[in-house]
Amino acid sequence: MNTPTRLGLYAAGLAVIFATSFATAAAVVPADAVQNWAADSGAGQSTDLSATAQSAPVPGLAVAQDGYALVDIAAPGEVGAQGEISFAINGPDGMPVTDFQIVHTQPLHLIIVRTDGAQFRHLHPVLDESGIWSLPLNWAVAGSYRLYADFVPTATGESLTLTSTVEVAGEFIPDRASQPRLTAQIAGYDVTLTGQLSASESAELTLSVSHGGRPVTTLQPYLGAYGHLVVLREGDLAFLHVHPEGTEPAGDSLSGPAVTFTTQAPTQGRYLLYLEFQVDGVVHTAEFVVDATAGVQVPPGDAHEDIEPAGHGH
Repeated sequence: MNTPTRLGLYAAGLAVIFATSFATAAAVVPADAVQNWAADSGAGQSTDLSATAQSAPVPGLAVAQDGYALVDIAAPGEVGAQGEISFAINGPDGMPVTDFQIVHTQPLHLIIVRTDGAQFRHLHPVLDESGIWSLPLNWAVAGSYRLYADFVPTATGESLTLTSTVEVAGEFIPDRASQPRLTAQIAGYDVTLTGQLSASESAELTLSVSHGGRPVTTLQPYLGAYGHLVVLREGDLAFLHVHPEGTEPAGDSLSGPAVTFTTQAPTQGRYLLYLEFQVDGVVHTAEFVVDATAGVQVPPGDAHEDIEPAGHGH
């Protein structure tokens, strides 16, 4: 994730972390750690983390939930080291889970992002017969990274997002957004965000894609949708993975230039938004920084599909 396109945290939280000198690590996220993350990130916004914890659970802040736990995390420990990342999801019986529902064409979505919001990745590891997830991975830059495992156990049919951290040794140069950013440029595409993220009610956010000043109407389905939106709250990186509702698009269908998402922030404050879209078989990630307000005013979008946040069904 480069500087022009990074974002500040959005709605109920998301992502993965790299830091300075650790080969592998897994961490539970206790309540006091939330405050520490906020301080470490330099978040000066008005996000009230304690109020959120008292009101409703926010996805992406715990290594274990409802009897399920993210365990046995291993990953390369320094920049440039070739290797793989691996982990397991243990169930209420303490054994690795091997039966997952397919959600947006995959049994598990792995989101990785550095604690400052940079280096966003959306990956899909492979599950072996013993219940270990893995895929090849190397780190381009050092830092502390958050990992988010987003999945639905077949046994419960309920969406879960579990998180932990991995530390990557090397020189660390923070790359944090300082101002809201509602436009992004990626690989020649211009993406514009309209709408106001609200902490008081659900609101529409419409993202419109253009190229060379012309609307792009050739958005292809990617993982069963014309767009995927990951939202992270700056400071604690609480996580939302937002998908379109309704019937998944057919394999050869096209859409655009606008994709609309409906969601609500858990608190006022700054959020980082990551929009993934596909054109000509290539997936691009546009990044934004949005401040959530207490009220909501939403400009109408030209075309849209409503979506709901992960944690409440994909």
